[in-house]
Amino acid sequence: MGSIVLDKTTRRIIDCLQRDATLSVQQLAEAVGLSPTPVWRRLKALQESGVLRARVTLVDREKLGLNICVLAHVTLTRHSEGAVEAFERMVATCPEIMECASTTGESDYLIKVVVADMKAYDRFLQERLFRQSGVASVRSSVVLREVKYETALPVQG
Repeated sequence: MGSIVLDKTTRRIIDCLQRDATLSVQQLAEAVGLSPTPVWRRLKALQESGVLRARVTLVDREKLGLNICVLAHVTLTRHSEGAVEAFERMVATCPEIMECASTTGESDYLIKVVVADMKAYDRFLQERLFRQSGVASVRSSVVLREVKYETALPVQG
C-alpha cells in the first residue's frame, strides 16, 4: 500500500464510511476527532491507493423483486486457459451473478446468483451457465434465509 498508514484514526475513517458512505468530510472529522482538512487528505490518499474502491448504496434485493438467492458450485470440464477465461468473462458480464470466487475443493467456482424466482434461475442456468462449453456441472443451494449479511470489513485493530 505504499505511503498509506493504516493507523487507528484512518481505520476509524474507513469503519465510519463502510457503515455510511454518505458522511461528509465534516461529519467524518467530527466522528474521528480531527479537523476536516486532515480527514480530506486521508480520504484522498485512501482513494488514490485503491483502499477505498467505491462509495455505494446497499439495496434490499427482495424489495426489488429478487426473491431467490442461490449459491452455485460450478465445475469446469477442463482448466485450459481459454475455458477459464471464457467462464470468467461470462461471469463479469452477467448481472445476476453478485459474487464469484475461484475455490479449492470439489468445485472450481462458487457463485452467488440473485433472481426473481425459480423460473428465472432455470433460465439463468439454461441461457448462461449451461451454454458455457467449459461447464461440466453446477450444484445449486437455494438460500432459505440470510443469517448474517455484512459488507463492512473488520478494520479496527
